[in-house]
Amino acid sequence: MAELNKNDKAPDFKLQDQDGNYISLSDFKGGKVFLYFYPRANTPGCTTQSCNVQEALPDFSGLKVKVLGISPDTPDKQKKFADKYNLHFPLLCDVEKSAAEAYGVWGEKKMYGKVSMGIIRSSFLIDEEGKIQEAWYKVSPKDTVPLVMEILK
Repeated sequence: MAELNKNDKAPDFKLQDQDGNYISLSDFKGGKVFLYFYPRANTPGCTTQSCNVQEALPDFSGLKVKVLGISPDTPDKQKKFADKYNLHFPLLCDVEKSAAEAYGVWGEKKMYGKVSMGIIRSSFLIDEEGKIQEAWYKVSPKDTVPLVMEILK
C-alpha cells in the first residue's frame, strides 16, 4: 500500500454512485473535492462519519467543495445507506477496490487480534488542479470533518 502525499496527482477513477450514475474525479477538475473512503455502509463508524459529512454539507457547499464518499459496497447497499440517513452526496461503489488501491487505502487491518484485508478509513482534500492538498490515513470517523475544515477555513 503506497500512501499518497501532499502535491501528488490524485488518481482518477470512474465509479457508479448509489443512483447508478457514473462519476469520475476528472468531472470535478477546476474545483476542490473532499473524498473519503469508509469500510462499509451501515456500520457504526461509517454511519457517524457519513452523517457528520452530511451535517457539514452546507459548509462544504459554501466553500465550493464537492464531497464524495467511497466504499466497496454495491449501489444497492449505498442507496439504502443514503436513504436511511438522508445523505445528499454521491456514495461511490468501489466493488473492485481499484480506487482504494490507487489511493493506498486497501490494506492489512488488525481488529481484535485478527488480521484481514480491508479499507483503511482515509480522507483526501483534492485541489482545483487535481493534486492532493492534504491526506489523512487512519482517520477516526469523528475527526474526518474537523480535520478538513481546519485546512479549508
